[in-house]
Amino acid sequence: MATPTSTTTDLLADAAFGAQPQLWPLPQAHDPHQRWLRAVAAGGQGYYGAAFAELEEIIRERRAEPTTALAYSTRASFLRQLGGHRTARRWDGRALVSAGTDPQARADALVGLAADALGIGRLAVAARLLQRATGDAGVPRQSVRRHWVSAELAMAGADGPAAIGHAERAVHEADTLGSVRHRAKSQVVLAAALCCTGDLSAARRVADAAFALTAEFGLVPLHWAVSCLLADIGSASRSAAAAAAARDLAAETIGNRGGVWSRH
Repeated sequence: MATPTSTTTDLLADAAFGAQPQLWPLPQAHDPHQRWLRAVAAGGQGYYGAAFAELEEIIRERRAEPTTALAYSTRASFLRQLGGHRTARRWDGRALVSAGTDPQARADALVGLAADALGIGRLAVAARLLQRATGDAGVPRQSVRRHWVSAELAMAGADGPAAIGHAERAVHEADTLGSVRHRAKSQVVLAAALCCTGDLSAARRVADAAFALTAEFGLVPLHWAVSCLLADIGSASRSAAAAAAARDLAAETIGNRGGVWSRH
């Protein structure tokens, strides 16, 4: 018996932005919105090959709707996660052009462009783009994403207190979303921000919690990120060698699932 469309959408939404980010295999998608949700959920687990395939189907259809812009932005986000900030910038640019007046798609594109600029050292450009994104009303997750990039921008400018402020707001807002993935990413950003002020003890506590959360829910890319941090600063509950081993295993898993690392 076929799964009702509403049930499929609900399951995919819960995997992408809710309490079941570990759900695999994911239900098959039957329309562009479901494809986008499926791509987000697959990417969160590091199944980049499957995620890119879903996004490519959306992009290939070139429908005049916000989902196409969201597909561009999501593709850019995955490329950034794999180190490709310059390549991601082209896709975020397409997303902004395609977004029209849709607030969610515009905000996604602007925050993405800010992250791209930050990744290649264009801090002033990143700040201006974040300011533009702030003016776009969107769903609550947009505010969390803005705080992530704002915290990273503050860290790049060696402003530890501002970085912690943005990261703590991201943690607070993520807790209200019910999204495990957003909560985990916010913890990773907060741990990095705490490092920026030299509070390594607090950074280790937050990073250890993120390590456990990302392992429990199969969030491999975030598990890789927090393992990298713990391998550098040490952990309150595991050795540096164990953190490094977890980092290497996560990187290998991402490669096996279709992720191609980039330095551009």
